Amino acid sequence: MTLQKKATVVSSSVAAILTLIKLVVGIASGSVAVLASAVDSVLDMFVSVFNYFAISNAEKPADKYFNYGRGKIEALASVIEGTIITLSGLFLLYQAIEKAINGEVSKYLEESLTVMIISLVITVSLVIYLNYVSKKTNSMVIKADALHYKTDVYSNVAVLTSLVLVNFTGYEIIDVLIGGAISLYIIYSAYELIQNGVLVLLDKAVDQTTVKQLEKILISEDRVNNLHLLKTREVGNKIFVEVHLVFDCLITLMEAHKISDKIENKIRKIDKEKNWIINIHMDPYDDFESNDEEHDLH
Repeated sequence: MTLQKKATVVSSSVAAILTLIKLVVGIASGSVAVLASAVDSVLDMFVSVFNYFAISNAEKPADKYFNYGRGKIEALASVIEGTIITLSGLFLLYQAIEKAINGEVSKYLEESLTVMIISLVITVSLVIYLNYVSKKTNSMVIKADALHYKTDVYSNVAVLTSLVLVNFTGYEIIDVLIGGAISLYIIYSAYELIQNGVLVLLDKAVDQTTVKQLEKILISEDRVNNLHLLKTREVGNKIFVEVHLVFDCLITLMEAHKISDKIENKIRKIDKEKNWIINIHMDPYDDFESNDEEHDLH
């Protein structure tokens, strides 16, 4: 089992435990803040299970049906996860408004406090672990999971604050306000997940700093006269690079091939942690002017 898969199994198990504890206490206490955290944990569990299957498919090698592999499944999972988080935030906001209208009173505050402290400790430990896996694998799914549970840490702190204040003051409006604030923060946190996933699905180019490094390497060899139609995109740990290089028209195919190999090796040194998929088209002369599409791309 890969490190990414192990991370999703761990996060799914943790979410299941937190869901059971929070739901029981949340329903019994009537606290919107605790119930909000419980609903979020339910979604965490389903999302983590979904992420496991997403990663399992994304890791499959390219084949005749998916020539470039299935890496974009991770981006799709990120969009779906962000959408689910947004919907959960809207539901929690509804719960807070409903409690404010009905004037419901929270119960079992001491039990709720104990549950939220335990939940906070477990969630912080999980975030540290997921961040480690995310940096190690550069998996978009694990990064999204880490970000999601990071928002849970903030949520748990807010819920604890709410329970303490309600316990000492008796003002239920505090629970409503903090529960509503948590829901808005959850919605806000989902935006980045959706945005990053969509950009990958749309084949957004790599950052401009990397593009400049690529351009410098591509024209660093003496017998390369020019370049055009440089295209890049990034999916998970893979960076795809396509480019047309204009060689000296008198160069042999063997010489051009050796120079291309040398250039590819230099490109891979930009980031050795990445898997570079490089496709160099060798031109004997500069045909850039004859292609309008090329004008738009470079």
